[in-house]
Amino acid sequence: MKALVTGSAGLIGSEAVRFFSKKGFDVVGIDNNMREVFFGKSASTLWSKNKLIKELPAYRHIDLDIRDKSAIEKLFTKNKFEIIIHTAAQPSHDWAASDPETDFTVNAHGTLVMLEAFRKYSPQAVFVFTSTNKVYGDMPNQLPFLEFVDRYDLPKNHRFYNGIDESMSIDKSTHSLFGVSKASADLLVQEYGKYFGLKTASFRGGCLAGPWQSGARLHGFIAYLIRCVITGEKYIINGYKGKQVRDNIDSYDLVNAFYHFYKNPQSGEAYNIGGGRHSNISMLEAVGKIEKITGKKANLEYRDIPRKGDHIWYISDISKFKKNCPDWDFKYNIDDILERMCREIGERVRR
Repeated sequence: MKALVTGSAGLIGSEAVRFFSKKGFDVVGIDNNMREVFFGKSASTLWSKNKLIKELPAYRHIDLDIRDKSAIEKLFTKNKFEIIIHTAAQPSHDWAASDPETDFTVNAHGTLVMLEAFRKYSPQAVFVFTSTNKVYGDMPNQLPFLEFVDRYDLPKNHRFYNGIDESMSIDKSTHSLFGVSKASADLLVQEYGKYFGLKTASFRGGCLAGPWQSGARLHGFIAYLIRCVITGEKYIINGYKGKQVRDNIDSYDLVNAFYHFYKNPQSGEAYNIGGGRHSNISMLEAVGKIEKITGKKANLEYRDIPRKGDHIWYISDISKFKKNCPDWDFKYNIDDILERMCREIGERVRR
């Protein structure tokens, strides 16, 4: 059995490499450390790449750009894959506005290149795409939120109280350019399933978290916040009084969801996936918990201007995925996630 993982040195990619290697797959990973290009040296994933190569002697790493059609096709002609896990992306809401062309070519065109190679050379495989809840734009901000001391939330009788499901419209909202490029890729993945009858799924993630993340100011809110608290760097909270809420899913739980879909694949599906009511947190709540775990005080600055198109509150309704894969469940909650991340990030900072 052979698996291909794009973005293999990133948070979800590296978790997928470890997970599928343990399941007995021969894993090929491609990653050219574009994260450092996007966010600077502190966000480099070279440490993660080197760690994978050291830990997993059978793992094969290739420095490759997913937009390089000829190189991707050459890779596919030499390998027959059972599963393709596509996590490579420009992942930042904010960065996309600084270079829309790179954002779109990486996220949308790069996904098209991957899909075409999959269709031509490994059509029997399962194609899993790491999408985002940003495909819904700021449409969730129209919900009737209640304000509490340290978070916003919905009334308990609201139909989305347990999370936003896939019926949420992706139209008539501000997505950010990142949201648009990812929505384009998301639709392509669905269409290759529905039009060509291939086994594909877009997993629309909330906040993805875990110990292998290289957090940066423009992406990876919990990882970056933890690093700032540990090092004393200033952390800027943008708008909504710091009461904005995100659900957080551990990278292991997300990759395990990919595996369950692989065992029971569908054609052209889209799933909202995140921590749901099981694992969510506001910015202020996260600060408090991380301060308690690390024993350090956060150096905070508040700016009363939210990021354009940003969510006030987002919790995922994962019931559609659970219906398709009832044996899947969470291993980690938000407290577990924070404990693991504080420990791992703290060790990396001290090296």
